[in-house]
Amino acid sequence: MSGAGEKRPQQVFTLLVEAGRKAGDGLPEGATGAALLCYATGVDEAEAVRETVAVLREAGLAPLDVSGYGTLEERLAEGHDIDEAERALMERARAENAVIVAQLTPLFDAPP
Repeated sequence: MSGAGEKRPQQVFTLLVEAGRKAGDGLPEGATGAALLCYATGVDEAEAVRETVAVLREAGLAPLDVSGYGTLEERLAEGHDIDEAERALMERARAENAVIVAQLTPLFDAPP
């Protein structure tokens, strides 16, 4: 990036991504998709979402929807309880300027 604009600091955003199925995605047989809890850096949430979607597509997943839960500060202000392990993953995302997938939960259709 170049230009006279002031560089805005990277923040870490908590994102929940819903992914569908795609050949070779590595999800278990019978799964209809997955929910992924991610921590991603960006100067704003939109950038964090774009980066996360790109990384997941590159990893062979099919992101369908992303819900943003804000930064650590925003989540604390909303009363979220954030343990040390979660804070450590957020700090790792910031330090590595990366997308960290903290949890992947395969989704299955409920039985009829």
